[in-house]
Amino acid sequence: MVENLNKLTFSGYGRVLRDSLPNRGFPSGAQWQESVQYFSAEGLCFYRQSAGPVYLDFELGMTVLAVRREGETAYFYLDKPVCLPAGREFAILPYQTECSVRLAQPAGAQLEVLEPVTAAENLKLGDRLRVGEIYTLFYREVESGFLFKGEQHSMFELTYVDRGSLHCVVDGNGVELHQGQLMVFGPQQWHMQYTDLDVTARFLTVSFDLESEFAARLPDRVFDLSSAEAAQLRQIVRESENMDAYSGDFIRSYLKLLLLSVLRDTGSEKKRLKTPVALNHENEIVSRTLQYVADHVCDKLSVEIVSREVGVSASHLTALFHRQMNISPGEYIRRVKLEESKRLIREGTMNFSQIAAQLNYSTIHHFSRQFKDKFGMSPSEYAKSIQSE
Repeated sequence: MVENLNKLTFSGYGRVLRDSLPNRGFPSGAQWQESVQYFSAEGLCFYRQSAGPVYLDFELGMTVLAVRREGETAYFYLDKPVCLPAGREFAILPYQTECSVRLAQPAGAQLEVLEPVTAAENLKLGDRLRVGEIYTLFYREVESGFLFKGEQHSMFELTYVDRGSLHCVVDGNGVELHQGQLMVFGPQQWHMQYTDLDVTARFLTVSFDLESEFAARLPDRVFDLSSAEAAQLRQIVRESENMDAYSGDFIRSYLKLLLLSVLRDTGSEKKRLKTPVALNHENEIVSRTLQYVADHVCDKLSVEIVSREVGVSASHLTALFHRQMNISPGEYIRRVKLEESKRLIREGTMNFSQIAAQLNYSTIHHFSRQFKDKFGMSPSEYAKSIQSE
């Protein structure tokens, strides 16, 4: 980054002249020669004057002076006249596209041209992380036994648990998020979520575009948020509820602050989900199973049918589900079908008998009994409850 040019910061490289002096402190006389030199963004080089000191002053345009000492380069905004000692290596860099500099050196001397300037990095403050479009922002409380059957998409997605706990399965790798914890799913990373039968949860979900060289550090980690980071999420929720002309920009800004904060901590983060090679195969089986059930929710499904489709035995699939998801595959199938039945009831285009047939229940009585066991009310009671909302 470019430093402010003053006597203290520049003391190790040369002298800052008093611009109130005659000729702005430049020497005069036959032993000195002055010139004005033009610099563009192309063809920049380092120089050295071994025959004596060099005097420099900005003329036109925003100008950066790069000076080297003991192999290290420092960058100063050239807004005052300076004197560099003999042998000091320097370069003139236009801060934008072009500039011109007034220069004085010993008469008859020529600047020695050194190597081209190949790296003038971090001269300006730029975005290392850019939050683009925000597609969804949901802050909700879900009932015990909640299940989201899974999806994948091209954007990043953040989930933060504000109360309770929430199971997340990411590419077959299961993790349980507790209050105050956050997880980010990467683009095209398949994920599903559910709660235990005796646990409710309140959580925030945001999906968004993100460009950053550090973006790959976000997925496959569990972050324990500080109180300051949690406060940024609360601000996002407040702005989403207000939604005035400026709320979208505030939401994007708070989200960027949060992501920058957790990225800064990723170097020491100890909760990265490291998956041994042996578990990768198991995760793939679980992931294929979840996606198969999601894609065939209206088919006749059983543990035997699904395990055959994914190429493992029913007992092996059951063991994997208990180990990775803390749930049996049979219970998972039942939950997916019942969640789909709620969606169909909300649509209101089918009666209960048609919904039971659509989801391949043996009878409407079987469907109604499972629905009441799961949600504590019959399908008809649920239908009435959503009509009154």
